[in-house]
Amino acid sequence: MKVIGIIPARYASTRFPGKPLVDLKGKPMIQRVYEGAAACASLDSVIVATDDQRIYDAVKAFGGNVEMTSESHPSGTDRCGELAAKYDADVIVNVQGDEPLVNPGQIDTLCSAFQDTTVSIATLGHTQVSPDDLSDINRVKVVCDTNGNALYFSRSPIPSTERASEQVKASFPFMRHIGLYAYRKETLQELVELKPCALEQMEALEQLRWMYYGYEIRVIPTDIETPNIDSPEDLDQVMDAL
Repeated sequence: MKVIGIIPARYASTRFPGKPLVDLKGKPMIQRVYEGAAACASLDSVIVATDDQRIYDAVKAFGGNVEMTSESHPSGTDRCGELAAKYDADVIVNVQGDEPLVNPGQIDTLCSAFQDTTVSIATLGHTQVSPDDLSDINRVKVVCDTNGNALYFSRSPIPSTERASEQVKASFPFMRHIGLYAYRKETLQELVELKPCALEQMEALEQLRWMYYGYEIRVIPTDIETPNIDSPEDLDQVMDAL
């Protein structure tokens, strides 16, 4: 099975313009993400997909693989889809470009899902969920069926605990979604052709579009989580860990 990791990277971020090139102790963030992904045994190659010449030049400068993609892509998934169409691969991993502490073990765990030939999309679910996580709209929650496939993702607390006993609540396997995805190449090429749906727009969660059109998403439990950088305020936590 040939697996390619693609790192979507764009310069024009609303909350943090130029984020991929922010200096993290002598290296741009995109280099730290790239090096972390390249250390993953499951990936045969890693490629940065960008629409910005500054990012392209930065990746070339540290010897990484990079390709230019369209400026019109609305999401990292679409950017991955454009690039994946050009490569011979069985599975594509969408590596988040704002996680400079990317853990190779996390990617290995995700890729292991494709040993099951029925899996076409896989993602991760963190098994430690606090009461604050449940109420935080920035912490996406997921519930799964008996086969480990997602039933629903939400920014709201799911399932509702209003009528559950304390015993049931204490034993329920709540999960937080970790936004790392992998897809079989042919599935990814189908996903980027789907039209947005109202459910996705209500929650602002792209994966609900895929589920709405009938695609299953296998959720692999993990206890690994690395901090991401959404805004300049997130830098301190990452800098302390480097």
